Amino acid sequence: MNVKTTWTGKRSFTAVGDSGYEMKMDATPAYFGDGNGVTPTEMLLASVAGCIGIDVTMILRPHLDKLSKIEIETNGTRKEEAPKGFTSIDVTFNVEGELASKHIWRAINLGKEKYCAVSDSLEADITFHLILNGEKVEVE
Repeated sequence: MNVKTTWTGKRSFTAVGDSGYEMKMDATPAYFGDGNGVTPTEMLLASVAGCIGIDVTMILRPHLDKLSKIEIETNGTRKEEAPKGFTSIDVTFNVEGELASKHIWRAINLGKEKYCAVSDSLEADITFHLILNGEKVEVE
């Protein structure tokens, strides 16, 4: 999987993944951006919700006709000092319909423990590389 992210000026970036869809990101004015896109941290929380949501709907596929609403709210608590990464993320499912809670909890737990690649990746090792003017540059 690949995502290409291109600087579009000031603090703004546009990312395009294998799916071909564009995602616009920008910093808020507090970080000298124009606020013309989602912030990367908002995108991270949305990615957690989208990933677990897709997993839950796949697991509950035979029962989706019994549900009329699934909304997922993610609230992240961040460190006070830089880098201000998330120290915790709370995910709340607001579901309406005629399905026993045990089925929904089973789907949430399966998604969390077995299928959600995004939440699993939050503890991934991340390696950075630099190509400057067409040449790979090793860490100095």
